[in-house]
Amino acid sequence: MRLIVQKYGGTSVGSAERIRNVAQRIVQTQREDCRVVAVISAMAGVTDNLIKLAGEMSADPAKRELDVLLATGERAASSLVAMAINALGAKSVSLSGADAGILTDSVHTRARISNISAKQIQALLAEGYIVIVAGFQGQTAEGETTTLGRGGSDLTAIALAGALNADACQIFTDVDGVFTCDPKIVSKAEKLGEVAYDELLEMAGAGSKVMQSRAVEFAKKFGVEFEVRSSLNDKPGTVAKEETPSMEDVVIRGISVDRKQAKVTVDDVRDEPGIAGRIFSTIARGNIVVDMIVQSVSEHGTTDVSFTIHESDVDAAKNMLGPLIKEVHAAGLITKSGVAKLSVVGIGMRSHSGVAARLFECLGKGGINIQLISTSEIKIAVVVDEKDIDRATQLVHAEFGLARLSPTTPVPRPVE
Repeated sequence: MRLIVQKYGGTSVGSAERIRNVAQRIVQTQREDCRVVAVISAMAGVTDNLIKLAGEMSADPAKRELDVLLATGERAASSLVAMAINALGAKSVSLSGADAGILTDSVHTRARISNISAKQIQALLAEGYIVIVAGFQGQTAEGETTTLGRGGSDLTAIALAGALNADACQIFTDVDGVFTCDPKIVSKAEKLGEVAYDELLEMAGAGSKVMQSRAVEFAKKFGVEFEVRSSLNDKPGTVAKEETPSMEDVVIRGISVDRKQAKVTVDDVRDEPGIAGRIFSTIARGNIVVDMIVQSVSEHGTTDVSFTIHESDVDAAKNMLGPLIKEVHAAGLITKSGVAKLSVVGIGMRSHSGVAARLFECLGKGGINIQLISTSEIKIAVVVDEKDIDRATQLVHAEFGLARLSPTTPVPRPVE
């Protein structure tokens, strides 16, 4: 019998009716001569409400207690799904992350999976049970409850699929798959039939909310192919997989947008060894995640170092860097909120030239100013004013013809 790992997101189990729908889908999968392990997220809105309640108890709740609290959302939803499956006449049992043998490190709220002992799951499958696992959580070697960060149920599912050597891993959500862009921004965005791990990783890291980036990293590392599809219909989704030579025919696979960013600039700092290390070591001590980093050309022995962070971290960054600015004799610290990042992603960039020129010319013709630029082998990211981000995305999407994109139709290259 084939082994299928399925994951259902919060909107998929957001009501009693949807929970019953998920239960029917899981039971139907088992009836197709499959063993099933289903990973369940908390019902839509539950995690946010728990975080809000925690904030009402304390301005800075202990992370250990926060993990214990937040893990209850997935446990409740997984138990309800198991009840619904049992009501349909199948055998089902729900497990917490700890029950499922998911061992993590001890970093509360952002734990990493260190090992999975799937013996209990395998024993239950052998007895004919459908196994329902609470996503987003695990347990340390000392028995402490931990959570895996936002979107952690994706990671739970892919890690279990790898540990169980599953025949298929399906990530069910409220959208039909991975699109060329957010359909809320670009109405003509199209669903991708396939996407390479590296492309999806860049898209997730650049603001796409379809998959947790750490889950994609795990899938790539262990070769876990998975499909992102809707739990609300039976349409095929988007398959994430190792790249193939034909994938490079598509220059740009998709566009991602990351809002609520802020730009921080250390102005006129000495261009000397060790200065950048001191700046970013200081930021790291505050657990502030830095995205794009750009250093200007040195002039008269000084340079500007600019980087982007989430706008909610601006005050913390100011407080931490304030004393350092004086120590390194920089001219000052400049911060600007209200910016957003637009990223174009595609492994076809490796073998096609002119992508950057088309991107910059497109934005220039649209009167959109670029404040920062960052590139990798398969991604170009730009920072623009947040008020311009939707129009910028629509212009770029049209420029690269993504509304006509299909897995076998390459985007035309410009005449050199």
